[in-house]
Amino acid sequence: MSSLSYDLTLAGLAVGSAAALTGIGLIVTYRATGVLNFAHGAVAMVCAYVLRQLAVGWHWSLPLAAAVTLLLVAPGTGLALDRAVFRPLAVSGAGPARTLVASLGVFVLLVGGAGLLWGPGARADAPALLPDDPWVQLGTAVTLAAGVAAATRWTRFGRELRAVVDNRPLAVLGGIDADRVAAAGWAFGSFTAGLTGILLAPLLRLDPYGLPLLVMEVMAVAVAAGLRSLPVAVAVALGIGVAQSQLTRLHPGGSLEPLVQAVGANLFVVALLVAAPALRGLGSARTGPAASDGAALRTGPLPDHDGRAWLVCGILFLLPLGFAGGDLRTAVQVPALGVVLLSLVVVTGRGGQISLGQAAYAGLGALFTALLTAGRFPGVPAVPGLLALLLAVLLTAPLGLLTGRPALRGHGLATALATLAFGVAVSRFVFDQPYATAGLTLDRPAGFTADRAYYVLELALLGLALLAVAALRRGRTGRALAAMRDHEPGAAAAGVPVPALKLAAFVVGAALAALGGGMLGMALRTFDATSYDPVRGLLWFAAVVVLGADSLLGALTAAVLLVGLDAGAAGGAAAAVIGVLAVLAGRLPHGPYAALRGATARLFAVPEVRLTPLGARVRERLAVAPGPVRTSVEGSAFEHRTPEPRAPAPRPPLPRTAPSPVSPTPTGRLTARAVRARYDGFTALDGVDLTVAPGRITALIGPNGAGKSTLFHCLCGTLRPAGGRVLLDGADITRRSAHARARLGLARTFQQLAVFEGLNVTENVRVGAEQSGVPDPAAATTRALDLLSLDGPLRTAPVAGLDTGTLRRVELARAVAGRPRTLLLDEPAAGLDSAEVAALADVLRTLAADGTALLVVEHDLDLVAGLADTVYSMAAGRIVARGPAHRVLAERGRSAGLAEPGA
Repeated sequence: MSSLSYDLTLAGLAVGSAAALTGIGLIVTYRATGVLNFAHGAVAMVCAYVLRQLAVGWHWSLPLAAAVTLLLVAPGTGLALDRAVFRPLAVSGAGPARTLVASLGVFVLLVGGAGLLWGPGARADAPALLPDDPWVQLGTAVTLAAGVAAATRWTRFGRELRAVVDNRPLAVLGGIDADRVAAAGWAFGSFTAGLTGILLAPLLRLDPYGLPLLVMEVMAVAVAAGLRSLPVAVAVALGIGVAQSQLTRLHPGGSLEPLVQAVGANLFVVALLVAAPALRGLGSARTGPAASDGAALRTGPLPDHDGRAWLVCGILFLLPLGFAGGDLRTAVQVPALGVVLLSLVVVTGRGGQISLGQAAYAGLGALFTALLTAGRFPGVPAVPGLLALLLAVLLTAPLGLLTGRPALRGHGLATALATLAFGVAVSRFVFDQPYATAGLTLDRPAGFTADRAYYVLELALLGLALLAVAALRRGRTGRALAAMRDHEPGAAAAGVPVPALKLAAFVVGAALAALGGGMLGMALRTFDATSYDPVRGLLWFAAVVVLGADSLLGALTAAVLLVGLDAGAAGGAAAAVIGVLAVLAGRLPHGPYAALRGATARLFAVPEVRLTPLGARVRERLAVAPGPVRTSVEGSAFEHRTPEPRAPAPRPPLPRTAPSPVSPTPTGRLTARAVRARYDGFTALDGVDLTVAPGRITALIGPNGAGKSTLFHCLCGTLRPAGGRVLLDGADITRRSAHARARLGLARTFQQLAVFEGLNVTENVRVGAEQSGVPDPAAATTRALDLLSLDGPLRTAPVAGLDTGTLRRVELARAVAGRPRTLLLDEPAAGLDSAEVAALADVLRTLAADGTALLVVEHDLDLVAGLADTVYSMAAGRIVARGPAHRVLAERGRSAGLAEPGA
């Protein structure tokens, strides 16, 4: 027994060593670039194929082949990814969501390219670089980790790396070449990926799909280490490897034995499933609190409003009805896949949530349908096909909570990892297990067994799914989803119940995916686990995002493209095409359709007639008539006008609405009592008391770091204080969420603009009216628009591209539309000119005269002096002065004067 334990330990160390290499590479890449490289496994697979091609296919000596692969191909791949893919994203300021799409694009591109180049089949003749001795492989991993740790701690490059990780802009200002550091990180990360692939390939059958997915599973090692600690990553990898090897001896017997053995053989998947939801803040620190995954993923969609595009799409979908029966075997997959991809339109395109596990829900829909029709579902007799499909949807939909709940706590890459972990777990523990899927077939519904009849049924179900998703994207729910996608904190402040809406999006997405999966299973007439593997799910996600995540037409186009390329070209063609489009995400931020439309417009545009410099001078001397003249100087165009003095056009003043009679018992009094807050041992608020009275304007001032923003967040509900209470009209709201406070009549604006770029001006404002429970949202919206002078064509204009002053008015109008009793404004004058500040002051006085309680956090002391009735001054987390504006500001001025040198 001891000998067996020793042998299993050695085998586990071999697997753990390869996993440790993966963790080292992912951590170094992330720390140098901020990118969690989902393509790490694909790079490992490509390097393993390159080594096999050189050593087995071209008969190079193994040392030479290994040197070329590890020292040239692997680092060169990393450098190419840095220069061609990720550096443009970094320059454009892209957040984790867009880099995620790019890394997934690299993943599917490399997988598809490997399938096209070397074929989709598995190979068992990969050469072994290191001896079959676990101690040698362990020594390699430990030596590499120790070398990286030493270089990070004691070399100049390590100091530069730590500086770039802590604050890249500040490091650049300090003279550090951040691009060089990032390139080195990519080169080293790809080197470790290549070494991992070369070590794992002899232990497995080398194929374009299996090895990348396996390396993606052992991403759990880096996640468990918080993407920072190399020793922790190595220890976790070795521990899981040894434990997984030892558990192969476990044979508990009984009906649970297959499941127990599956869990024991996939401990890395279990670790990913546990570690991914725990890493809540991954990616958020680099994007700031206002960042939104969905906003970053909202590429320029295909034109859903274009009737000609829909006509072409309808013809393409109806065309197969004229085919012979045998030619429909591929076409019947398209409507089913279209329904699956519509689930991503709901979850990602409209809901703004990164979901990499939709293939699991599609597979569960197919599996439940097969079990129900075969009478193998526990406690349920065999049921007809259509009823089985409906029941499968109802059974799968609640499982959407399994991916929806982690999304409540995490953001960005953390949500992506959690949904990926779910998809991999379902694939490993359900789809790949004979106890769940052996011998399953899927019979089509009675009367629809023929391909043509079944295709008609699919078109009907696709039409219903399209109507349902279109209805979900319109109206109050659609606006709320778009608000959550574009700016989650802003949506919560407007009263949108963000947690419930997220869960609803995942549940609806799971139901649609299950419907499409069941339809796909019936189209294939069998349950095929490979049709729902996690790699397929990643491909679906990338396809929908690059073709327009919030576009019905984009989802249908993606379905046609994926099925058509796989059927009409060599294996891997669809992945390669989608991969290229996703990789270009950094250079095509508005999507391929917008880029194609722009290129076409430039191609067929009538060239503009421009004068030469001589002709421009002649024209200027002639001065035929005043007016704009297009000219060109050294190739750049500008407008020249004859001098014509003109007074600046006055800005139209905001309307002064007559204040309504103040209620005899005004409401909206907001009170903070002994509020305390701490960050990492630092006291940000130390027993703060504050009162915001109805019908009055209260100002909060103080230097940076005084605690103003922390107090503001405690009042708004985005931060729960460590002690004290927050009261609204005497009711304790300390534990109430931000959206619950909004529905109680407490509204806010943001220091950094919080607008919903996927909606127009009126829709932005209407979200605030609808979600706050106003009896007549339309009337409240119109009143707010009128109050803030948002009229005329501006009301239907998209907010993207509007100037800062207008956006401030849009945000304030959204807050006012909910008719709040208490309104909190965080530096509302930021970015406004003097005329806009004066107009803003008029609006705030009007609101106060209407009985609203206003709290303004503001650095503009002139605005505070002319606006506020009561001023609170903060310093070091405490209120140091309170009272009328003239007295508090005078005391502050005297204190500042005494603090000046020589005063």
